[in-house]
Amino acid sequence: MQTTWNSQLYENQHAFVWQYAEDLIELLSPQPGERILDLGCGTGQLTDRLANTGSTVWGIDADATMVAKAQQNYPHLKFGQADARNFQVEEPVDAVFSNAVLHWVKEPERAVECISRALKPGGRLVVEFGGRGNIQAIAQALTNTLESLGKSYVSPWYFPSLGDYTILLEKYGLEVVYGTLRDRPTPLQDGKTGLANWLRMFANSVFADLTLEMQQQMIQEIEAQTRSKLYQNGTWIADYRRLRIMAVMKNV
Repeated sequence: MQTTWNSQLYENQHAFVWQYAEDLIELLSPQPGERILDLGCGTGQLTDRLANTGSTVWGIDADATMVAKAQQNYPHLKFGQADARNFQVEEPVDAVFSNAVLHWVKEPERAVECISRALKPGGRLVVEFGGRGNIQAIAQALTNTLESLGKSYVSPWYFPSLGDYTILLEKYGLEVVYGTLRDRPTPLQDGKTGLANWLRMFANSVFADLTLEMQQQMIQEIEAQTRSKLYQNGTWIADYRRLRIMAVMKNV
């Protein structure tokens, strides 16, 4: 089952997704007149911030509701629906930017191949997404809880190591010039319901074939298993680990 997206819930309760990306834009250092693709644009907040630098920016996302909301939010910008695994651009771009997206792409080589085709020689890729060990406590609680129901856990995510992703990028002509994998504990909104809201937003595919009552029981069990590690002073703090990379397309 695929994750389904609620664009309103995403904007209202999960703004941290784009708020943490300010310094990622600094790493990209967009210049006036550059052509930049925002890969996995969501509801468009970062696309707009990139455009405000004077670059020509457009956003693509695989989810139609996200694209519609982005276009509603920023009618002066260009958005389109496209999958990271098979998108195309009309002509090569100066940069591909992507925040909190590529851990959803479980066929990573297809995405990297598309990115490499989209970049002009010397063009740069700047990305951040979940890396090895991301949400380890949450994932373990998901596994335990599903197993207690006689079900197996199939992760909807792809969390590579820095080394693994570097090798993949280099296979397609992208030279990594900066890379880091770091812990980034992330406070969730809405106090005691923060983790439940996170699970309903980002792990809904795991619950897809369960009744609402079973879903609620699962969420309560996951909260119980992770509370000692992730709940502090009335706030849930997700155990994020983020992989951040800048790579340059070689002249080939």
